[in-house]
Amino acid sequence: MYFAINVLGVLVFLAVGVLFSKKRNRINWRGVGVLLLLNLFIAWFLTSFSIGREIVSGAAAAFVWLVSVAYDGIAFAFPDWVHVPQMNFFTSALLPILLVVPMFDILTYIGVLPFIIKWIGKGLAVLTHQPKFESFFAIEMMFLGNTEALAVSTLQLKRMKADRCLTLAMMSMSCITAAMVGIYTKMMPAEFILTAIPLNVINALIVTNLLHPVKISEEEDTVAQVTDGGKEREPFFSFLGNSILGGGRLILIICANVIAFVALAALIDKVLMLIHPEFTLENTLGIVMFPFAWLMGLDVSEAFKLAQYMGTKLITNEFVVMLNVQDIMGEFSPHMRAVLTTFVTSFANFGTLGMIIGCFKGIVDDSKNELISRNVAYLMLSGILVSLLTAGITGLFVW
Repeated sequence: MYFAINVLGVLVFLAVGVLFSKKRNRINWRGVGVLLLLNLFIAWFLTSFSIGREIVSGAAAAFVWLVSVAYDGIAFAFPDWVHVPQMNFFTSALLPILLVVPMFDILTYIGVLPFIIKWIGKGLAVLTHQPKFESFFAIEMMFLGNTEALAVSTLQLKRMKADRCLTLAMMSMSCITAAMVGIYTKMMPAEFILTAIPLNVINALIVTNLLHPVKISEEEDTVAQVTDGGKEREPFFSFLGNSILGGGRLILIICANVIAFVALAALIDKVLMLIHPEFTLENTLGIVMFPFAWLMGLDVSEAFKLAQYMGTKLITNEFVVMLNVQDIMGEFSPHMRAVLTTFVTSFANFGTLGMIIGCFKGIVDDSKNELISRNVAYLMLSGILVSLLTAGITGLFVW
């Protein structure tokens, strides 16, 4: 019964995309079908076969090892903060960014990451008959993150029509940054974090094709080279220094957001509880999100817990939920662990809206910015549907 509900849930999530589609007659049903089958295969392979689980476990172990290496650098500066019975969130989850972000930037600088992104993106475009740059951008986000992928795609964004810029803005609500994976795997089940990453990429293409299908000519279907606008390449150590400073800024941004959002949520709770002790933000959001959580194939009690975490994640961010559940994940059923982890493994929240809009304002002209600003609801809907589809598809294979 629960499996049938989970299947129904995936179909309902797709139907919502069709229902709110801007141009249903332009939906590329062949592309959607191929992408959906590809995602079902990826989820089945990574969760149901020993070799798939070994691949995911190996990747998770690599990220855990990378974080452990970062601890060596942290211990040099702050020896009392590392190798203690209980490291705090700042030390265990945030400071490793100072290694991981520069490492990915170095791979970009020497051309390894752009090469991988380019050819995987081209292969995906051939397979699905989607526009080349949208496929290219989906893979690019998976490695670089949303705002970083937009930044290195400046030339392409300036040349593209406003409709396609809106598509990329919607896709940008769905990814996580590879540099954050090591942090996430310290807080939630690594196998599901790593399963969610490719599923999010494919689902971003599915959802934008449903919500905002765009037809383009062959002349428009090109991919500009990932450059910094034709300028001479920055000297390596200057580049590395800027990357490290960028990692430091990212730590401060995340820390500030977590503190502010947790405090604001607590404040809202206090105000609501003045009306009634049970009238809390968590309970209110749980009621709103409950139908979607139930469609994941959970019993009522676990569905309500999931709904609360889903609502909290959308209002605040994934870190708030991860901090709340990291010590109690063992109390949940395997299916609950799978759908909860894969749902929160994305940047789909209200804070990301500001980041994306701000990024576009620094890159494209006013007409494109106005179109994106008018469609903020579609950006948020896109991110939510991608997270729901990723959780629903993963849940089909974990019981």
